[in-house]
Amino acid sequence: MSKKNNGASNALVQGSILAVASIISRIIGLIYRIPMQRILGDIGIGYYSTAFEIYNVMLIISSYSLPLAVSKMVSAQMAKKRRTATYQILKCALLFATISGTTVALILFFGGNFFATTLLNTPYSIFALRVLAPGLLVVAVLGVIRGFFQGLGTMMPSAVSQIIEQIVNAIVSVWAAYVLYRTGTRIGAVLGDKEHYAAAYGAAGGTLGTVLGSVAALLFVVFIFAIYMKVFKRQMKRERNVRVSSFGYTMKILVITVIPVLLSTTIYNISGIIDQGIFKQVALLQGYTQNDIDVWWGVYTGKYKLLINVPISIASAMAASFVPVLTGAYHRDDMEAVRGQINLSTRFIMVVAFPCAVGLAVFGLPIFNILFSSTRATNAEASLMMYVGAVAVVFYSLSTLSNGLLQGIDRLKVPVINAAISIVAHVIVLILLMLIFRLNIHAVVLANTFFALLMCFMNSMALKKYSGFKQEIKKTFIIPAISSLIMGVISYIVYFILYKVCHIEIIAFILAAIIAVISYAVALLLLKGLTEDELRHFPKGTLIIKVAKKCHLL
Repeated sequence: MSKKNNGASNALVQGSILAVASIISRIIGLIYRIPMQRILGDIGIGYYSTAFEIYNVMLIISSYSLPLAVSKMVSAQMAKKRRTATYQILKCALLFATISGTTVALILFFGGNFFATTLLNTPYSIFALRVLAPGLLVVAVLGVIRGFFQGLGTMMPSAVSQIIEQIVNAIVSVWAAYVLYRTGTRIGAVLGDKEHYAAAYGAAGGTLGTVLGSVAALLFVVFIFAIYMKVFKRQMKRERNVRVSSFGYTMKILVITVIPVLLSTTIYNISGIIDQGIFKQVALLQGYTQNDIDVWWGVYTGKYKLLINVPISIASAMAASFVPVLTGAYHRDDMEAVRGQINLSTRFIMVVAFPCAVGLAVFGLPIFNILFSSTRATNAEASLMMYVGAVAVVFYSLSTLSNGLLQGIDRLKVPVINAAISIVAHVIVLILLMLIFRLNIHAVVLANTFFALLMCFMNSMALKKYSGFKQEIKKTFIIPAISSLIMGVISYIVYFILYKVCHIEIIAFILAAIIAVISYAVALLLLKGLTEDELRHFPKGTLIIKVAKKCHLL
């Protein structure tokens, strides 16, 4: 295998490790959301989700871009075997993370009332916001160390720490939500608003798990980091002709790298805050009650978005793994390798995203009924959102990946410009859908889908312009889409028959899901969506090829 292919395959393997960890983390998140939903109800989940919308924006501002920026800078130096310069980058990044994390944590803690009450008209989210505030500093430092290891070409510390983080998060969140919900009930009884205080305090308990989960993950990566640094420092001492930029210059380069990524991710993710502000204000003007609005938003964020983000996390993992590899190839001026890596990562993401989108559209209601059996009254609403917006999985996956690919070839400003244009168009579409068509919460679903679609189009044009890469259409998009539709029809028929026979939703769904995976794989290979050579790049590709040949699919 050539060096070019080896680098791309390694990036795919490392990305797959991170993707598997992300999926496991998301599944844990889905599982613990079941008791959380039962404890908090749709109103409490609405407060919980509102707090997270604000927290996520503050996280983006303080540190979300740090892992990518650090991994990009570290990979560039390690490609030249400059370990001393790499260590300088690490020290600068840790200082930056400490300052930015502390500053934003203080802003969130003391300014939480403004964000929750004035900005988003959800005053009961203030308790959850203040619990989340210290987590901003922890996550900032955690992100630097994760980015350092990613720049070295290993995703394992990030992957394992993600799983540890989510396990601790799940245990603490459920326990604290239960305890504080009861506390809120007693306080609310005294203050004359038992329902809302119980939900607000319960939501605050749920956010405690996020903070302690981050602390657990940080302790793990610090332990791994301490062991690795003994070896790393010995290698530093053996370096000859060491040339290291000043601390100030390194910090300047870090900031220059961070800012475009920061702006891109801020604009890209701020749509949740904008959506909430517009949706709640317009819905109130249209005569809907505050309770109806809170329930709608709780269903949208606590059910629809929770589920749809699971497959999208795979694209985030792929982007994280391909950025360092792309940066190295781009700085070597190996454009053939760059185009090969863009093609491989895009093909892989589309092979995964299309069946996920169809599967969520077809099985939305059974999945929600299994996960959220205590709130079945709103599951039909959530499944309608999923039916309308499942295609967003494809668009968000591709736009997330293409953001990372553009950043990998040093076009850091392009995703910022594209995201800014998309968010303006998104706001216009959202307002029109709400005011003219009165689609209430479904307007938010459709507007977000449009946002991701526009990002895909503009990012694709930019990749073609700056790398000379022209995306192949048939095998990348058409065949996975057709295979997914075949899968959807077959698996739904199987589910329908099984449910009529056994009347047990979870059994019918699990068996139908197994049939879905098999039917998609068979359809994809029979339609020549993947060749033997392409499969070889995939994780466990050799095993997949052996099985496919035995089944006469290759």
